[in-house]
Amino acid sequence: MTKKRTIVLDPIRTDGWFERLGESIGSFQTLCEVLGERFFAFSLITQARVSSLMIDRFDSDNSIVEFSFAGLGDPDDEEPERVGVLELRRRVTARLLASEPSGPPASALGDDLNLVQRHIGPRLLLLAPLYGYGLRQLIVEGDTSRVLIEHENDTAEVTVDELRKLLFSHVHDDLEQGTQRSSGTSIDLNHVAEAERLAALGQWEKLVELLGAWTMPLAIYWRTPEGQAMPETARQRIAEGLGLLGTACAKLGDASQGEEVMRLAVQYAQDGSAAPAIFLQLGQMLLEAARPGEAIGPLRRAAMLGTSSSEKLTTHLALAQAYRARASRLPALAALVVAEQAGASKAQLAEVSQWLERELGEALLRWRKLVIG
Repeated sequence: MTKKRTIVLDPIRTDGWFERLGESIGSFQTLCEVLGERFFAFSLITQARVSSLMIDRFDSDNSIVEFSFAGLGDPDDEEPERVGVLELRRRVTARLLASEPSGPPASALGDDLNLVQRHIGPRLLLLAPLYGYGLRQLIVEGDTSRVLIEHENDTAEVTVDELRKLLFSHVHDDLEQGTQRSSGTSIDLNHVAEAERLAALGQWEKLVELLGAWTMPLAIYWRTPEGQAMPETARQRIAEGLGLLGTACAKLGDASQGEEVMRLAVQYAQDGSAAPAIFLQLGQMLLEAARPGEAIGPLRRAAMLGTSSSEKLTTHLALAQAYRARASRLPALAALVVAEQAGASKAQLAEVSQWLERELGEALLRWRKLVIG
């Protein structure tokens, strides 16, 4: 009877390889955004070298990539080519799915981990963590072997061929989704006026449908020379649109996405005309998310940049609430006074005012008598 052996695969597992490699690639984030994170990983597995990238500022699928395959024995592969992003995705996926040399049979495996690695296949070892599969053990019995895999807290034993089919099915799904040409993302500044109307009506879902596709192309565009040289008027209008989109995301319960969009709006606004409203919106978002300490900075920035009379009132009321949440009595009092001078009603001032009266007591009464009369 053939004896069963179990080989622990921890020494040859590649969990986190893509993220670790990304730490050494300066353009890692940009390549992930333009090529797609998985497809960039596929290009690394297949040794596709990206030498240049010409980014379409409004539709990353239209970007042009100069690349070559290296180290695969074919001199023609080393000649650089220029193709669109969708074609690159097809090329690297086809190379990934092509057959690779067979490894040693199960019966030839001993304690040499290089043989074990070749038996399973380097590509499968690199693909597995991309899809959340942990390879735990190789169970060898005569001429057969099975891999113990872990996925989402479940375990199963599969042959190497079954593992290949499983992982390649995920690759095929990614290829299908990643090569469907989008209709492009039009950054139509006229949409901002419609977004303002939807925000006034509280129709946040429709607002996200209108502007939701702006985020990625604008994030990429901002890092280009053209983005940095954008005319001031257009840049401020984009910032206003992004501010509305960030607010809508937060209103719909996706606070992290809302904050990410809002910080992109801050980059576009800088210290321009849209900046006070953007910082106010960001501060309000953080305040509503029970993060008053983080809200103070954007709110103070909004106040320093100067706001309209209505924004001044809203900004300082929000500041007073943030300071109250942080138990900062004197800053809360200062913000409350400015809000009152800007026309805030007694009802709007009541909550923080009553807290200050409890906290400061007689001292507050004497101060009001001395300063206000």
